[in-house]
Amino acid sequence: MLLRRSLVIGLVVALSLLLFSLGAFAFHDFSDVDSAAFYHDDVHWLKEMGITLGCGGTLFCPNDPVTRGQMAAFLHRASRVREQPGFALTTVDSAGSVGTYTSVAIGVDGRPLVSYYDNTNADLRVAHCSDLACSAATLTTLDSAWDVGQWTSVAIGADGLGLISYDDLTNGDLKVAHCSNTACSAATITALDGTSLGLDVGRFTSITIGTDGLGLISYYDDTNSALKVAHCSDTACTAATGATLDSTGNVGPYTSITIGAEGLGLISYFDATNGDLKVAHCNNTACSAATFATLDSAVLVGFYTSITIGTDGLGLISYYDAANGDLKVAHCSNSACSAATFAMLDGAVVVGSYTSITIGTDGLGLISYFDGSNGDLKVAHCSDTSCSAGTLARLDVAGSVGTYTSIAIGSDGLGVISYYDLTNGDLKVAHCSNTFCVPYHRGR
Repeated sequence: MLLRRSLVIGLVVALSLLLFSLGAFAFHDFSDVDSAAFYHDDVHWLKEMGITLGCGGTLFCPNDPVTRGQMAAFLHRASRVREQPGFALTTVDSAGSVGTYTSVAIGVDGRPLVSYYDNTNADLRVAHCSDLACSAATLTTLDSAWDVGQWTSVAIGADGLGLISYDDLTNGDLKVAHCSNTACSAATITALDGTSLGLDVGRFTSITIGTDGLGLISYYDDTNSALKVAHCSDTACTAATGATLDSTGNVGPYTSITIGAEGLGLISYFDATNGDLKVAHCNNTACSAATFATLDSAVLVGFYTSITIGTDGLGLISYYDAANGDLKVAHCSNSACSAATFAMLDGAVVVGSYTSITIGTDGLGLISYFDGSNGDLKVAHCSDTSCSAGTLARLDVAGSVGTYTSIAIGSDGLGVISYYDLTNGDLKVAHCSNTFCVPYHRGR
């Protein structure tokens, strides 16, 4: 007797209700399964868990009959599924109070590279992970000249070496460290802005690599309450040309920069005068000028912004709504981000600060952030390209953890999050075990 494949799906789904706590899948591996089909998410789960490989290639053949033998194989494989953690947690540095202002990038060796601030010694430090999951790391102090290392941001340069922007609080300077090797066990240090007496610049730094292969840094000029940008003159960023982009009121805190699909810089930031989320779209590669847009003007929005470019070529911005205590996302409507659509992803009372966003291998946004009510590290996996909804999970709940988060996609295609454990004063790293970074099920 032949059974319809849809019947088998129903049987397996019934079993999975006892086992499966993961939210809906937003994509699948089979080209012949319509996204609107009622069994869409179930089919992807079957593939993800190794219960079926389909009928060949990228096809599932949802209307083909199933033999009793095939049905037995499906059910047996499903019965061997068990829940696994969706992540692994590692304390990377616990020498005193360390780990604020973290930033993570994936090196050419495939290992995470984390820049951060040593609160005890007021130094800039870096951790070079020993493996993809960062279960261990070698630690280096790069700059120890008085109070340096806050507001760090790291990117991998065109030469394959780390480039770190940060604040020299003692002198009020924007500085950059160019790693001398892949592990960043040493670096050359340059002060780019603020070297004139009386200036205080270099807070809220964010760095990316432009299409010209040179670093592009957005940051806040505290002296003039302005958004500024520095365009590196060479790969090592031993010098830079600077520009004041926005000086209308007090603007520029919580900057985040990325390169848009058209090859120009796109910067999200906070307008402190009006309490708005703003964006600057660079007019050229060096970003000597820009066009501006106020995206969200609800009361007190735009803290802790983080920006990336989605698979649709449009900007995706995570940020904190301080008035309501929510995690929000803005999806740009065009490449210049002159307008956007908005979604509230998590509103469980005082959540969404210290956000960081990236795009996963499934083409969807993955956001790390802090739950201020419970003191937890959380993650949101976007359900679609515009991130109109998301699947939420708590990763670390051991004390007050999850501030200063930074997220990247590792060479294994899985999320890596660096963050600060306030309770213990440690730098920690979470390595996701699946695309969603939530508890899931595997065969045993």
